[in-house]
Amino acid sequence: MTITQVSVAIPNSPGKLNEICEILEKEEINIKAIMASSVLSPVQVHLIVSDPDKAANVLRAHRFDVATKEVIAVATPDHPGGLNAVLRPLREGGVNVETLYPFINLRGDEAIMILEVDRVGEAKEVLKKHWVKTYGSEIYKS
Repeated sequence: MTITQVSVAIPNSPGKLNEICEILEKEEINIKAIMASSVLSPVQVHLIVSDPDKAANVLRAHRFDVATKEVIAVATPDHPGGLNAVLRPLREGGVNVETLYPFINLRGDEAIMILEVDRVGEAKEVLKKHWVKTYGSEIYKS
């Protein structure tokens, strides 16, 4: 199961991240996960939102540079070493994790992580083989 990540390139200046959040708020689009880093220029902001198609269209209409990409939401046991239950199988399958960031809420005793990987199909197969739970569009509603 996969979900859509919305990525936005913004200048590293005061108020730009707030501007994106205000646009999404006005359109009643909920941010479920967010990752931003100022290491690159422009800054890359990755979002998992309640309506990725609408978010991408609205942000483009406001002249932001937007890209979308299929990513994976995985259940990660919430205990020491829990993340390795996900990362080990991917390493063994030769799948590279390009970006990793947390989903905002927990499901029971599991943390949900967003994984951007170089080979989504292979990653899904490897994770399924190792009994790693993945989420799909149901996370947009939680």
